Order: sequence, then C-alpha cells, then structure tokens
Amino acid sequence: MASRIFARLLRLPPFLWLGAFFLLPFLVTLKISLSEPATAIPPYLPLLDWQGGLDGWSSFLEALNFTNYITLAQDDLYQAATLGSLFYAGTATAILAVIGTPIAYALARAPLRWQPLLVALVVVPFWTSFLIRIYAWIAILKQEGLLNLVLMRLGVISQPLVILNTDVAVIIGLVYAYLPFMVLPLYAVMNRLDPSLREAAADLGASPARVFWTVTLPLSLPGIMAGAGLCFIPMVGEFVIPDLLGGSETLMLGRVLWSEFFSNRDWPLAAAVAVVLLVIVIAPVVLFRDSLRAGGEGA
Repeated sequence: MASRIFARLLRLPPFLWLGAFFLLPFLVTLKISLSEPATAIPPYLPLLDWQGGLDGWSSFLEALNFTNYITLAQDDLYQAATLGSLFYAGTATAILAVIGTPIAYALARAPLRWQPLLVALVVVPFWTSFLIRIYAWIAILKQEGLLNLVLMRLGVISQPLVILNTDVAVIIGLVYAYLPFMVLPLYAVMNRLDPSLREAAADLGASPARVFWTVTLPLSLPGIMAGAGLCFIPMVGEFVIPDLLGGSETLMLGRVLWSEFFSNRDWPLAAAVAVVLLVIVIAPVVLFRDSLRAGGEGA
C-alpha cells in the first residue's frame, strides 16, 4: 500500500509542472483572447471582480466573446500570416529532411572512434548565440556579402544576386538554424539499426543504393518524423529569422504576434493569435509523440 502511494506521488510532479507552467498560462491566454482591448492596466476588459460573488462571475462570463477569432478568420492579413507560417515551416522541414537524412546516415556509418567528434561538430553551432548566427547570415547574403563575392570571383554570376530580404533568405535561415534538430534524432535511430539487415540485403544482391532505399530509409522513418516535429513546431512561430532575413512582406504568425503585443498594444487579438498558433502545432505534436512511441517499440 505504501509503495503504491509512493509510486503515485512520483508521478505527481510532472503533472504539477505542466499544470503550473502550461495549463495555467494557456487558460490566462485563452481568457485574454476572449476579451476586448482597453486603455487601462492591464490593457483588456473584462476583469474578474473576486469580491462580486456569483454576480461578479456572471457579469465576467457574459462579457467574454469571440470577436478576436472572428477578426482572425475574416482579415486577409492574419490568413496570409497563417498560410505563410505553414509554407515557410513546411518547405524548410522538407528541405531539412532531404539534407539531414544523408548527413545522419554518414554519421551512423562512420567509424565508431569518429562518431563522437562528428556529432559534436553538428552541435557546435548551439554554442554560439542564435542571434549572432542569424546576423552572420545577413553579412553572407547581402548584395556585397560573402556569397555574392565568391560567386562573382568564380564567374558563376556577373552581378550580385538579391537574396537578403526575400523568401529564399528566410528558408535558408530556417534550414541552417534547425538542421541539428533533424540530424540528431535521425542519427539516433540509424545508429540503432541492426547492421545484419543491410548485410542480408547485400547478400541477396541489392546494391548499396537499393539497400538504403528499401531497408535503411523505411526503418528510419520514426527518426524523420521526430526530426520533422522538432523542426516544424518551433518554425511555425519563428520571429527572429523572418524579421532579420525576410522583407517587409514576409508574413509569419510570430511577427504578427509581436506586432500586436508591442506595437498595437492589442493584447486580446495577440492572445487569439497565440491560441491559433498553438492549435496549428497540435497535429505535429501528436505525430511527434506517435513517432517516438513507434521508435521505442522498434528499439
């Protein structure tokens, strides 16, 4: 009996943590999203009158409305920001899967003594400030930057390319910033694959390329799904990269959220954007959870 109670107590802290740092803030954000902006502190109404009893609760609940969500659904700006976030995050995630898979495969097939060093090289960018790394891409991608200088010296182009402040620059920044999040889960899955499966396929006459496509890649799908979830979810709400590398027409929910909070001081509408953003990433979170579960069963 005592051991059962102790086991239940051990499971309690994670739920308390999620309740205090996820559920409660979400409920506060949801309440603000159902409010109306006001010139006050805090800048929204209604506020709950704790001393009003049932009448106070009744008045409080009656004042809540879905006006902000209707605005999001009808305004072309927010629709474009939502579609833009999905486009940038989806495109960058697809590119990351294409780039990260061979990199992870090379890491997993490297000699054991070299693998820790190679993995460390993948993680090294995390040791530098994220903001500094994105600012470095400004110096690389601008018209008089390093990329155009190298291409012109090699004779590939005759005049500088316009890359900075375009969609291409945003996708380049996203792919660069989130590449380790794709490579590491893939490497972890590929490194656990039974080498005898590849050997058996080779003994049956399969070429190395066919072994990869028919054996290695299908068994690595849980790692691809995990990496895609780890990349897509934060990229949907990305703010720094589109703000620094994208142009004025680059619309993503992260930029809209920042603008509504700090420029327009419209906290209810910004909270509604945050709730919509959370809903958008629920599906990838579920897929990520399922891929982890599938990977655990495969292991």
